[in-house]
Amino acid sequence: MSKATYTDLYEITMALCYRHEGMNAPATFSLFVRDLPEGRGFLVAAGVESVLDLLSDYRIGDEEVDAFADALHRPRRDVEPLRDLAFTGEVRAVPEGRVVLAGEPLLEVTAPLIQAQLVETCLLNQVSHQTAIASKAARCVLAAAGHPAVDFSLRRTHGPQAGHQAARLGAVAGFAGTSNVAAAVLEGIPAVGTMAHSFVEAFPTEEEAFRAFARCHPGPLTLLVDTYDTERGVRIAARVLRDLDRAAGSAVRLDSGDLEALARRARSLLDEAGLSEVRVVASGGLDEYAVDELVRGGAPVDVFAVGTKVGVSADAPYLDSAYKLVEYDGRPVMKLSQRKVTAPGAKQVFRRPGFADVIGLAAEPPPPDGVPLLETVMRDGRRTAPRPSLADLHARFTADLADLPGGARRIRSPVPPRAVTSHGLDDLTDRVRTRTEEAAAVAAAPADTAAARPAGGGSDRPGVTRGAERRWS
Repeated sequence: MSKATYTDLYEITMALCYRHEGMNAPATFSLFVRDLPEGRGFLVAAGVESVLDLLSDYRIGDEEVDAFADALHRPRRDVEPLRDLAFTGEVRAVPEGRVVLAGEPLLEVTAPLIQAQLVETCLLNQVSHQTAIASKAARCVLAAAGHPAVDFSLRRTHGPQAGHQAARLGAVAGFAGTSNVAAAVLEGIPAVGTMAHSFVEAFPTEEEAFRAFARCHPGPLTLLVDTYDTERGVRIAARVLRDLDRAAGSAVRLDSGDLEALARRARSLLDEAGLSEVRVVASGGLDEYAVDELVRGGAPVDVFAVGTKVGVSADAPYLDSAYKLVEYDGRPVMKLSQRKVTAPGAKQVFRRPGFADVIGLAAEPPPPDGVPLLETVMRDGRRTAPRPSLADLHARFTADLADLPGGARRIRSPVPPRAVTSHGLDDLTDRVRTRTEEAAAVAAAPADTAAARPAGGGSDRPGVTRGAERRWS
């Protein structure tokens, strides 16, 4: 079965109802993050390339029809109308690697209603997960303050695909390498790795383990020195590297204990042995908070290997993301649920200096100094441009990060910029809200009093989301 079956059941039930009712006019859905997770000053847009791959290959064939019918416990003929459906719509998206704020559309899909509805689950899955991981990796790069960071997350990510994505997104953010062999080969990322404690334990002594490793691997060595006593391990590693004249490019790795104190002692011992060129690598439960503490404390760590907490974005493992209908058959629509109000119409995000972003309507002219963020990346179900390289994505990220206000870049207690909404979007929101509330009031009233009900809208003036302020002028 194709990825078309990786969906929530209600996507199928809605699609079948739309089909039964003859509703398949063009619809626009907007995907956005309502609020940033606590402790985040920004997000890094990611997952768009996976979305384009998915939509390019989206097909409902016989196997998918059988799967849908089985899940619904209905005869195959009831689901048959969905057979041969493919995605033929348009996608406008913030290019992967760009820094974004709460409330800003990350992508918008315009397609026949049934198509646009059926792809919701997969789009949310890819964009939400990858944006969370890319944002976590970006914070590690900030915390490392110019020191290389590498990805060691595969063994504890939520499956091989998630591990591959973590390695790729780490490279987008600027990681220097990954331990993930498949990702390294397929994405062109430098592969990095050392040895496990089990390797050292398999030999009678640490020195025999280190010398065996050196005999097998002719290049620079990274020796894991904390299997037993870390200080003794550093001394043994220094002796082996000096005896074999293998110091150039080599390193010792610290994986446990008080990493700041141990790094200082390791650096001192290596320098005393005349091995100032041997680097110190730190690992073991690191994330941006631990890396920040080590850097601020002046720990002599040359490379930070981050794993579990980054690969699963442990402190913020999900995003408050949504995929909402904003226009159907030329009619702007909105949701009025308490605390989940959305704004109608296809939108654009205009980036202004200092991240003074404006969320406006797609058809609006940009404000002064404003540059549109959303680009048309798919038309008629086909990509509009080749897949960008990791170098291109990293360049986008680096440029945006350089412009991000200092408060948003802070590792602890960041202050995120907040987008504002344009007059055009505010006015459309007010009109659609009034129309929607009046229609609901008429529908709810007894038949003999509905015609006499006075017109009028509510006084509450919601923004696009809680992440965006009203208004820009």
